[in-house]
Amino acid sequence: MENKKLYSVIEVGKMLGIGRVKVYELIKENYLPALNLGGLKIRKETIDDFLSKYEGYDLTDLKNVVKMVS
Repeated sequence: MENKKLYSVIEVGKMLGIGRVKVYELIKENYLPALNLGGLKIRKETIDDFLSKYEGYDLTDLKNVVKMVS
């Protein structure tokens, strides 16, 4: 994707390989902060921080996020 500062929920889903519903869940559960600018937008830096923070974790159930065992 091009070097943009803000991404839509659909774009973030494509970047992360997940559906838009899961992106909305991540936002709702405060794992992925977003801005509402007439539609939810997520900063590129926020996506990078999210990936760094939760690498190695199982986020399948957002009510029970656990570190994966290797």
